[in-house]
Amino acid sequence: MSETAEARLKRMRMRSWRRGTKEMDLILGPWADEKLSMMDADALDLYDALLEENDQDLYPWVSGAQPCPPQYLDLLTEIAGFAKMRHTPAGNA
Repeated sequence: MSETAEARLKRMRMRSWRRGTKEMDLILGPWADEKLSMMDADALDLYDALLEENDQDLYPWVSGAQPCPPQYLDLLTEIAGFAKMRHTPAGNA
């Protein structure tokens, strides 16, 4: 049985908020809440693949401490920028 579009978005949002580390919950959760519904099928497929990665790998990639795999570079750059904007005084205005 195939997953409906609505069920997929719900699953992906839940997985974004319930990672394994609080840091990644706070990075991916708000981003997913705001961006998932606007993404096309290819972008959703890529984000779904990203959600399968371990937090111990994701956090260094998104924070810039380690280089990320090329397929995730644009997506993680966007996510990191979103997280940074949320946590700066200008982003909270």
